[in-house]
Amino acid sequence: MHLCGYGWSAIGLARAYEHVRVDGYDLDAASVEGARENVAAAGLKDRVEVHHRDAGDQSVEGEYDLVTAFECVHDMSDPVGVLRAMRRLAGEDGTVLVVDERVGDAFTETGNDVEPLMYGWSVLHCLPVGRVESPSAATGTVVRSDTLRGYAEEAGFSEFEVLPVEDFFFRFYRLTP
Repeated sequence: MHLCGYGWSAIGLARAYEHVRVDGYDLDAASVEGARENVAAAGLKDRVEVHHRDAGDQSVEGEYDLVTAFECVHDMSDPVGVLRAMRRLAGEDGTVLVVDERVGDAFTETGNDVEPLMYGWSVLHCLPVGRVESPSAATGTVVRSDTLRGYAEEAGFSEFEVLPVEDFFFRFYRLTP
């Protein structure tokens, strides 16, 4: 199970692992249409299916070894609800992988190297998108590790780990049911 946007990461997973099946979910009809076109062009319609649905919908069923969310939790009005659904779909033996912005773990005067850019995106796009629905967590692009940890704990995860992956823009988190 995967939160998908235009489907590029779903396509990447399917290409990298030839026996994997990927179900992608997105609320935005235009993104779903684009993702379906990209999946078809990649020749992966037999292993990648894109659903126009809310990934936080409790009626979404399945049990997945890996449930992923790439650069999207900060955009969600209800990140805890979506993480709760992801936890359920991972079952007791699955893993949830969240990849989101690599900002500093605390607010400082200068921030880290990407923080000024992230604040710009947050004010102009991510925060307004996340506030479309009400109520909203209003997280925005500058989602710090402790914020995501709090969301994960509220969603019922027993373990939260920042993975030792070095990347300029992104931080990788493993959440274990």
